[in-house]
Amino acid sequence: MYLTVLGINHRTAPVEVRGQVAFPPEQLARALAELTALDGIHEAAIVSTCNRTEVYCSRDNTSDDIITDWLCRFHQLESESLLPHLYNYQQADAVRHVLRVAAGLDSMILGEPQILGQMKEAYQHSLQANSIDTLVNRLFQHTFSVAKQVRTDTAIGASPVSVAFAAVSLARQIFGKLEDQTALLIGAGETIELTARHLHDQGIGKIIVANRTVSRAHDLAAQFNGYGIGLDEISTHLEEADIVISSTGSTEPLISRKQMQAALKKRKHRPVFMVDIAVPQDIAADVAELDDVYLYTVDDLQQVIDENLRSREEAALQAEEIIDDQVERFMAWVQSLDAVPTVRAYREYAESLGEAAIEKAGRQLENGTPPQEVIETLTRNLVRKLSHNPSVNLRNAAAEGETGLLEAVRKLFQLNTRDK
Repeated sequence: MYLTVLGINHRTAPVEVRGQVAFPPEQLARALAELTALDGIHEAAIVSTCNRTEVYCSRDNTSDDIITDWLCRFHQLESESLLPHLYNYQQADAVRHVLRVAAGLDSMILGEPQILGQMKEAYQHSLQANSIDTLVNRLFQHTFSVAKQVRTDTAIGASPVSVAFAAVSLARQIFGKLEDQTALLIGAGETIELTARHLHDQGIGKIIVANRTVSRAHDLAAQFNGYGIGLDEISTHLEEADIVISSTGSTEPLISRKQMQAALKKRKHRPVFMVDIAVPQDIAADVAELDDVYLYTVDDLQQVIDENLRSREEAALQAEEIIDDQVERFMAWVQSLDAVPTVRAYREYAESLGEAAIEKAGRQLENGTPPQEVIETLTRNLVRKLSHNPSVNLRNAAAEGETGLLEAVRKLFQLNTRDK
């Protein structure tokens, strides 16, 4: 059987095309059933995220076009519109690709951990659909193990490389645990939403979201057990905030030095960590001059991110070495599967000879033949029958100059033929 990965991702296709071949969770069971019903396809799994859709299959020696044609039919697409964006990996290349994806080496953000969770979800869907067996099942198990090794043995995920993650990481450096802190997030766009998610994951005590559209602020804050306010209410709540992170499209500062001085007085000069991601700035630049204020701009964070990216790139080289080794190990296991039918056939042949010999020995004992004589006869006959066909074929191989077969038998049975 052959391992195949057919896919499309953020490197090969724009988001519009990726959206056309995405698989919502409710479609996966039908898709997997259709895939495994195709001629020559034995197993199938589908990984589908906003950045990639990949089909993992084990198949006979059939054309890969059968999978491509199915993908186009399922999504009602013309093959000409999809083919330029597809990639196709086989055997060892397929294994290497899957391991790199799970380790975050093929992600838009190098080393991001979310894809591993998404692959585990894909694996569960495949188990529920009964669409995977020995080969693809083992591939997923091996992949999860290697991804864990990469995370443990390298620093691929140790340093934040997104603005939101970097901001939260700096907050943790200043406050340590965040359970007793309150965060005021200004804005309700993608960066602020991601920041809120990271803060929530780190156990932040309370989240307040301020936005021009108050309903949007309420909706976002409610996801994290917080509450929303309007931009005109920032001054009222500023004294509560241990952490302030702002990212809006405002053309004027939303927090002035005077507002911050008043808040610090009410806070009795407890420190405030502030991150201004906006351009132009939401927080007046002279706020940074105040005691007890730690103000970072997007440029400050970018320096942190650039340094961390370099660290991840170095870790990625180590990860590639781990993956190369693990690809070899997995392919060695795959190649060992080729021996399974032969081993099974040889065992069945030997067992059939043994059963016939035992039956014959039983009849001899019933007829009164002495047990010692029965044992000796059984042993001689069994040895003769087991060695007859190999002996004939080895003589023929020697006569025809097939020395490779002779050497293979010496290795197989660990025979020493010197001086004999």
